[in-house]
Amino acid sequence: MPILRVTVTENRPSLHGASVSLRAALRSGLAADPGPVTVMLHGYKYQPGHPVHCPHTSLFARKAERRNAKIVSWPHHLGLRAQHGEGLGLAFGWAARGSIWDAYKTAEHAGQALACLLSDIRQMAPERPIHLVGHSLGARVALCAVRDSAPGTVTRAILLAAAVYGGTARDALCSDAGRQTDVLNVTSRENDIYDYLMERLVPPDTAGDRMLGHGGHNIPNMVTLQLDDGESLQRLSHAGFPIAAPSRRICHWSPYLRRGVFALYRAYLSGALSAHSLRGLLPTAPAPRWSRLRPRLPRRPAYGMAAEYRG
Repeated sequence: MPILRVTVTENRPSLHGASVSLRAALRSGLAADPGPVTVMLHGYKYQPGHPVHCPHTSLFARKAERRNAKIVSWPHHLGLRAQHGEGLGLAFGWAARGSIWDAYKTAEHAGQALACLLSDIRQMAPERPIHLVGHSLGARVALCAVRDSAPGTVTRAILLAAAVYGGTARDALCSDAGRQTDVLNVTSRENDIYDYLMERLVPPDTAGDRMLGHGGHNIPNMVTLQLDDGESLQRLSHAGFPIAAPSRRICHWSPYLRRGVFALYRAYLSGALSAHSLRGLLPTAPAPRWSRLRPRLPRRPAYGMAAEYRG
């Protein structure tokens, strides 16, 4: 089954670069394959139709038209390879260029447009599981869609380095619809500088709120994986999901560039690895912010040793 390329135009979803109606394409796609619906959501700086930054020809293409160290094929790695039984893939593009403030606001409108699209899918195939995978501001799109959808619409969601405040995530996932959605929140201390900059640039709805990647957010239906935590990676490896160790101190894209992550995501989305099982595997407390950037200071010697050294 081909990937359906969707673009938000004037706050409404439409089939990207095609004259066929989106509803007709959805009916055809849902009828052609009985598998789940997987919606892919890009983050900041992408723009559908842009000659360089179009997500449909890069992240969301089975084979990208240009090479870039930050681009891998999401459909390929998520198992959407045009084989029967994989389900329907939706590449959801929205206007994420311009200032960070404009993109942050636009992400909510894109989430509302996505909620309308998901409503159509539920009407056409009410028993079909719907999964969302969103990176950076794409996670904000995903959570807004969950919040604005009918209960039971979204089965599972994966948030990758989410550019979302913890309060926003809690409000969405504690809503009537959100409580029925299992969420895997993938964070990393590699992303600390990006979280910090978002907190400085975009004010939260509630004073003192922190980005979701900061940690400490107790949301019952969300499990958090800190992707640069050695203990977490060791436990996942023992469970059959080896993931490469981090190689950088700062990286916003490691949740989809790190070798081994997509095997975990596929297992989670398929239900082979449940949120409950993951929660039992992973540590409950994340490492503190800046722990990856701040070097460990040597222990101070005792007074006598210091005096002897000065000798």
